[in-house]
Amino acid sequence: YAETREAAAAAALNAGTDIDCGTYYQHHLPAAYEQGLFNESTLDQALIRQYSSLVRLGYFDGMSVPYRSLDFSDVNTPNAQQLAYRAAAEGVTLLKNDGLLPLNIGSDQTIALIGDWANATTQMQGNYEGPAPYLHGPAYGANQTGANVLVYNQPSGQGNPTTDNWPTIWDYAEQADIIVYAGGIDLSVAEEGMDRHTIDWTGAQLDVIGELAMYGKPMIVLQMGDQVDNTMIAQNPNISALLWGGYPGQDGGLAMFDIITGKVAPAGRLPVTQYPSKYVSQIPMTDMSLRPNASNGSPGRTYQWYTGEPVYEFGYGMHYTNFSVSIDGDESDSYDIADLVNGCDEQYMDRCPFKTFAVNVENSGAATSDYSALGFLAGCHGPEPYPHKRLRAYTRLHNITAGATETASLNMTLGSLARVDDYGNTVLYPGDYSLMIDVQPLAMWNFTLKGEAVTLDNWPQPPEPLSQPTDYWVGGYGSAQREKLLDDGTVPIVP
Repeated sequence: YAETREAAAAAALNAGTDIDCGTYYQHHLPAAYEQGLFNESTLDQALIRQYSSLVRLGYFDGMSVPYRSLDFSDVNTPNAQQLAYRAAAEGVTLLKNDGLLPLNIGSDQTIALIGDWANATTQMQGNYEGPAPYLHGPAYGANQTGANVLVYNQPSGQGNPTTDNWPTIWDYAEQADIIVYAGGIDLSVAEEGMDRHTIDWTGAQLDVIGELAMYGKPMIVLQMGDQVDNTMIAQNPNISALLWGGYPGQDGGLAMFDIITGKVAPAGRLPVTQYPSKYVSQIPMTDMSLRPNASNGSPGRTYQWYTGEPVYEFGYGMHYTNFSVSIDGDESDSYDIADLVNGCDEQYMDRCPFKTFAVNVENSGAATSDYSALGFLAGCHGPEPYPHKRLRAYTRLHNITAGATETASLNMTLGSLARVDDYGNTVLYPGDYSLMIDVQPLAMWNFTLKGEAVTLDNWPQPPEPLSQPTDYWVGGYGSAQREKLLDDGTVPIVP
């Protein structure tokens, strides 16, 4: 886009990027100014907008405004603690359950809690975390059940390839009525600035899980941290249940065991696609395109384009009950694009309302539960290839009792229906559309848009003549590819 770092920094500032959260502006704007790549008035405008935002946020308000009266007693309140617990409980996702869960655990039963995360504390916070007043990990949650709990949390897999030195694990497993393995990966394996090269379970964890499963006892796996390939766990008939907890925060362990025992019914949905481990070798990390590419063998990225078989789909999540879903009303099945656009008085056309769909959700099972209504769009509209589906609206219904029906409202705008063209423009296309509720659709409504395509929003285009990548990008600064080209004299040295 730009041939020098100074030009890149100036282009960003001139385009209205007022704040750089890194150090690029700090290092390169002074030289860009000396080169005359932006005017001082542009810098003034950026500063005015930044300080105007602070004014609007109340940074300079007097003591009479409500938030000025807050003090440290307003931190870590009971409401805040309850919110942390609720966030953890609502996020836990049930991926497998052969009917074991929810468990009725008594004081006469023994739980063997094994794995790297068995007694996790700070691991549960992930990164960019604040100081927690307490950290209730899986061991804490297990002890709240009243059962006899045997905890073995010595490292079982962030690197150790063998299980020969773990006799305690097998001793605990033999004593247990229920085996719970709490593992996965943590920030010692993957975080900002430390990318993974694999999406397998690390170390010997799968070996341990497989050997524990051979005891034939009721067994639950708690997968924590980032996503890994759970194929072996999903396919092992001796593993009764699998829950994903991610980085659940200060009350994550309690939330997970409250779900295991049925105090809370699971209703979380997987926020990513869980790929098989071979996926990392099928697509180059440097290939940022989402669509599948036959020329390099890429199966595509994200649930919208991936052509392989995921281990678990984006949006997947099981419940302790069953739900029946219907889309309410006698909806029209054909709309004229011109009428939809002309009937809108919104300043930005992508915000023009299309419809609010009433989705009736009946709890046809026995357990009170939340339900997340996911509204996906699919169909043949716009240029090929077509995405499999796109999540366009969602909401969560709370505490639907057995036999009751609640209604979810899914709001759809013209922007919800639109796709983005090759230039980044948001375009509403004629064609066939299907609204599908849930990952495996429980209800569907088909409709057609007729007429000419309309651009709802224009994306700013790069200025000429910088619409094509230049030598600035070749190989990346410091790469072996670029250094070789520099040595060959193929690429000019850019300051």
